[in-house]
Amino acid sequence: MTKKTYTLQEAIRKLEQYCAYQERCHQEVRQKLEALNMIPEAIDVVIVHLLEHNFLNESRFAKTFVRGKFNIKGWGKQRLKLELKRRFISEYNIGAALAEIEETEYLDIFYTISQKKIQSMRETNVLKKRQRFINYFLYRGWESHLVYEMANTIKV
Repeated sequence: MTKKTYTLQEAIRKLEQYCAYQERCHQEVRQKLEALNMIPEAIDVVIVHLLEHNFLNESRFAKTFVRGKFNIKGWGKQRLKLELKRRFISEYNIGAALAEIEETEYLDIFYTISQKKIQSMRETNVLKKRQRFINYFLYRGWESHLVYEMANTIKV
């Protein structure tokens, strides 16, 4: 069975729709084009077209990604930074995206999420409860000094 091949114009149309549906990073677009069996030269042409027509914008992607993962999943700055680096986003764009989170809002969200987590934990052993709390928040990328401060306030 032969795989479907795409002309350059078909690939451009397909990727315009792909990028219009949701913000994408360069890496996701490149992977999509490779999955469509496009040759490297065609991949470069499509990516340049998407950049020129503002379908692909790294700084816009980074800001949208940070806003979404912070508000919806409750990720901390460490995790957000790591995930953006995994997507090969530049340090400049990572910094600009993280700067959009205000410090007061960041701390308020952490306090709210941590209070909910403490209330939901059914552990009776204080040390185990603190350890689970610490693991939960460090995995989600919150700064260790915030996590340990809050963990020390946990009672049975």
